[in-house]
Amino acid sequence: MTPRRAATALLAAALLLAGCGGRATTHHKPGTSHQEATGSSGTLLAAHDESGHRLRELPAADAPTVRAEARPDSEGGWNVHLTVERFRFTPESTGGAALPGRGHVRLLVDGRETARLYGPWGYVPPGAHTLTVRLHADDHTVWAVAGAPVQATVRLGDTPTTSTGSAASAGSSGSADPTGSAGSAGAADPTGSAGSAGSAGSASPSTRPADPGRTVTLTVTGTTVQPPPSRIELKKGERLTLRVTSDRADTLHVHGYDRELPLPPGTPATLTLTADRTGLFEVETHESGLVLTQLVVR
Repeated sequence: MTPRRAATALLAAALLLAGCGGRATTHHKPGTSHQEATGSSGTLLAAHDESGHRLRELPAADAPTVRAEARPDSEGGWNVHLTVERFRFTPESTGGAALPGRGHVRLLVDGRETARLYGPWGYVPPGAHTLTVRLHADDHTVWAVAGAPVQATVRLGDTPTTSTGSAASAGSSGSADPTGSAGSAGAADPTGSAGSAGSAGSASPSTRPADPGRTVTLTVTGTTVQPPPSRIELKKGERLTLRVTSDRADTLHVHGYDRELPLPPGTPATLTLTADRTGLFEVETHESGLVLTQLVVR
């Protein structure tokens, strides 16, 4: 081979090694495009979860959501089923780029990461008390909204349990009080009257009345919610009152805050809370499984 031909061959080999676009990159997995192998989306935050994974922020309108249901297994432990929105499991591209709506789930049992899921079903062995399911991108970063992971937390017990808490603060589970009270200021009275912080009694004339915050009225008729489900934007520390009327007996649940309220048929019921946790939280009914609205707390 002449020196000129040898130089040409060396140049061609160097271009092949450089990969797509003439710059070094990892080899694409079968069926994976250059964009999928090298692209990214969202904003990579400096924060990490407790397992050391970086958080990747998305706007609330674009972020995925997850709900988890745990049912006791006949041989012990719990069978877990996930319901996701704006998200699909992509085991074929794990280790690739962080593209919106794609990735896998990590299971945290009693605060410790124990497994990954590449589909909607999983299993948790006996002895666990709390399960958190967290959405990850293909590059192993954690999808996040308002600086908090997109996740759902379930208390494991002897009866089927459903819980959501997308973008809830890590480790912020806590059991629900069926009376509707979560021990915070402004706990709701199941009879329909919103409670107030502090002891009962009239305030002195010089005491300035507390800010009543915002009130949102919702009506449930069959499978129809009025106004149609949307997102309520709140500032951290803002008070919110939900006034809900259902045509059937049900239970209102504010996920992430673990607040519940019985809904008697045809009678308005009121729940008041202080939005002291940032993230994306769903408000739904237990029996009918309807999402009434979502709270976005920043």
